[in-house]
Amino acid sequence: MGESPSGRDAFVQLLTPDGVRREHTDFRYVGDTRAIAELYRHMVLIRRVDAEGFALQRHGELGLWPPSLGQEAVLASGAAALGPADFVYPTYREMLLGWLLGVDISDLLAVWRGSSHGGWDSRSTRFGPMSIVIGSHPLHATGHALGMKMRNQRDSAVIAYFGDGASSQGDVMEAIELAVLQQVPVVFFCQNNHFAISQPVDRQTAVPIVERAAGFGLPGIRIDGNDVLACEAVTRAALKRAREGGGPTFIEAMTYRMGPHTTSDDPTRYRDDAEVEVWRARDPIDRVRAYLVGEAYDAEFFAEVDREAEELGASVRAACLAVPEPDLAAWFDNVYAEQTDELRSQQTEYVAWRRQYGGVA
Repeated sequence: MGESPSGRDAFVQLLTPDGVRREHTDFRYVGDTRAIAELYRHMVLIRRVDAEGFALQRHGELGLWPPSLGQEAVLASGAAALGPADFVYPTYREMLLGWLLGVDISDLLAVWRGSSHGGWDSRSTRFGPMSIVIGSHPLHATGHALGMKMRNQRDSAVIAYFGDGASSQGDVMEAIELAVLQQVPVVFFCQNNHFAISQPVDRQTAVPIVERAAGFGLPGIRIDGNDVLACEAVTRAALKRAREGGGPTFIEAMTYRMGPHTTSDDPTRYRDDAEVEVWRARDPIDRVRAYLVGEAYDAEFFAEVDREAEELGASVRAACLAVPEPDLAAWFDNVYAEQTDELRSQQTEYVAWRRQYGGVA
């Protein structure tokens, strides 16, 4: 990640890796020091939940876990930047943004435990189902935003998060093209964590991903994705522009996936430790901590956040173990709003088969 003020490596940065505030001509962080302290708290809590999820998978309590280590700034800033009626279409990497928005941690754990397909109330949380299919959900986001425009709904916008790998998918291109042609209130947020599973970003594109925006006719903004202040300021501005009828915006956040793609991945097979260490020095949490220390936040503040994180870790473990086993027969009821005769027949057949082996009728 370059830090030059101009050229292809330029990006919006409001807080350096050393914790020093910077000014930008177009974007300004509007929160005070207390708001920054809250962003720090949220990032620490996200990291603790993420670490617990990883451990639970290793202990066999979860089938899979997609870590967000190193990408906490995007998640914490997203929750802070969203307006009260804005809606999120996430990938699996943004699931803890959903937790900040009010999705119960048990509902998120149930997905990775294999007990649910994701059953939270998307309307109240403003957080859609996690997309496992790479790049499919920007289409849903654009459709949602088009519906808002048709209803003349001017108090809300939609944001779709996706990774650098998804930016190579045709679905994402089609979503952007339609969004620009219809000038709908949607923000496309690309978390460029430098790897599409094992493929580095330079194997995916010959130019910065953000430069694609100009070809579609929408503004593209590249930001330091490990700078929580820049992430919030730019996301907030893009959502505001969308709500006010300015149309879609493309954001590319330059961050880094410190852990594996998922718990089934071994990143040592395609990257070396030296590269990881370079990015470890740009840790999104460490730079906010450095800033807060400079603002006279004392050791007790940080200790209290750490204590809260440990308590949260224990509650996540308990929540995971308390996730009920699913009644597979009930899944036939949830395929369509009204069950079809074919599904009803299949459900009856399944229940009869299960009863033969001592299952619940």
